[in-house]
Amino acid sequence: MLINEVKALVFDVFGTVVDWRGSITREGRALGKRKRIEHVDWAEFADAWRGTYGPSMNRVRRGELAWTRIDDLHRMALEDLLTQYGIEGLSEDEKDHFNRAWHRLDPWPDSPPGLTRLKTRYVIATLSNGNVALLTNMAKWAGLPWDCILSAELARHYKPDPEAYLMAADILGLETSEVMMTAAHKGDLKAARAQGLRTAFVPRPFERGPRAQIDTSPEDWIDVVATDFEDLAQKMGA
Repeated sequence: MLINEVKALVFDVFGTVVDWRGSITREGRALGKRKRIEHVDWAEFADAWRGTYGPSMNRVRRGELAWTRIDDLHRMALEDLLTQYGIEGLSEDEKDHFNRAWHRLDPWPDSPPGLTRLKTRYVIATLSNGNVALLTNMAKWAGLPWDCILSAELARHYKPDPEAYLMAADILGLETSEVMMTAAHKGDLKAARAQGLRTAFVPRPFERGPRAQIDTSPEDWIDVVATDFEDLAQKMGA
């Protein structure tokens, strides 16, 4: 019954589909090698940069900032982090290239094949706080076969605001119950469920590194729990 009702799966991206921590660490190490920056722990830097994500969006929600794309929020945070970590001597072009590291995030190994399987039966789309250009470039980089790119940018409301989830169903021309939110984060899924979307939980225990504590336990309100996207495809009949 559940499988027959669902017509589209929409996906959180950062952490669920792609490995932001490993990718930003890789980009940081490459920058450090080019610029002979030897004092920075780039995994720590990646965590710190990601740590600005929620607070930056909250500034937009509270009206302290006008609507601002994630690319621009990332850049504002980067300027502060460069000072905090004592990184000097970067040109504007080098800062821009490093900021666009978020466009070059590597997928989890199961993401391209799992999404390709799901695409044979369902519409698959992003539903991310990342802006459209970021998500489009990331899809090209990582080989992600989306049918379309949906972003909080289109609703001008960041998840978990209700408007982001309702926008996805509206743009796809579907009832909310025909759309399944897929994420590695329970908060995202709870917010989607509150708007009538179905939910799929795909934990990513290494999203924040090997020593981080990640909640991977199932919940009775989640419709489908899968170990990865290949498992999700099998459970969804694709």
